[in-house]
Amino acid sequence: MNLGGAAKSFGSTPAVDGVDLTVRRGETVALLGRHGSGKSTAISLMLGLTAPDSGGVSLFGDSPAQAVALGRVGFMLDDCRPIPRTTVREQIAFASHTFPRPLAVPEVLRLAGLTESADRRADLLSDGEVRRLRFALTLIGDPELIILDEPTAGLDARARTAFWAAVHGYAGRGNTVVFSTHYLEEADDNADRIVVMDHGRIVADGNGEELRRSAGGTVVAVDLAGRGSHGLTELPGVVSVEIRRDRARLATTDADATVVALARMDAIRGLEVAPVSLEDAFLALTSRLEATLLGASLAR
Repeated sequence: MNLGGAAKSFGSTPAVDGVDLTVRRGETVALLGRHGSGKSTAISLMLGLTAPDSGGVSLFGDSPAQAVALGRVGFMLDDCRPIPRTTVREQIAFASHTFPRPLAVPEVLRLAGLTESADRRADLLSDGEVRRLRFALTLIGDPELIILDEPTAGLDARARTAFWAAVHGYAGRGNTVVFSTHYLEEADDNADRIVVMDHGRIVADGNGEELRRSAGGTVVAVDLAGRGSHGLTELPGVVSVEIRRDRARLATTDADATVVALARMDAIRGLEVAPVSLEDAFLALTSRLEATLLGASLAR
């Protein structure tokens, strides 16, 4: 899958702003970002539901519409309700007739973790089971790529775990998965690669460890004790500063140099040094873009 400089605006607001993204076969890729970051619009472009204003989108060398029509791409609908008074098995079997080369129904049930629920009425399933039924209906045509837009929103922890077990079973067959989420842990736990989006742009692309390193690798936290934050961004090694109440968190590439500089400023109170978490990395990466956009706006 390839997005080449894809851009889409709604009115004067850019939702996707010149995105270049290539997803290789067999990868599981998370699009991570806050609400309004451009994730859902990017997925609409991938599926051909929205046409880009500029740039291009291709799936397996075809247009999104062609790839979807050929059954090579599956998308899990979020608002699809189970048909009343039919069983899980019956719904999957009915859907299988719409595809030229469907997977066998027992195989779909196994992949979606629904074997034990196969003969239950679909309209009596739990929320987590309904989500896995939707996933099963996504798989029935044996697509090579599935695209999921915030697939576990609203599920409890147990239902999320069961859903991701089903996704991993599908990906383990050599298939490709692209999913959007605003849950940091979900991206870190389930993706080979995390693409961080903000303001319609890609601000980082790599695995969880690579993202942590790009944000500094280490956090040095100190109490400000009322002294203010002036000069902290200029300290050696510091790549970003976050103030939480009266405590500063400095993402740094050189914790030793940062701590020494703080000591010279007589600014060490309640010192804590720890590895950067994915949350720290996400905040640092998105705050850099916001600072860049603000600077560009002020310069106009």
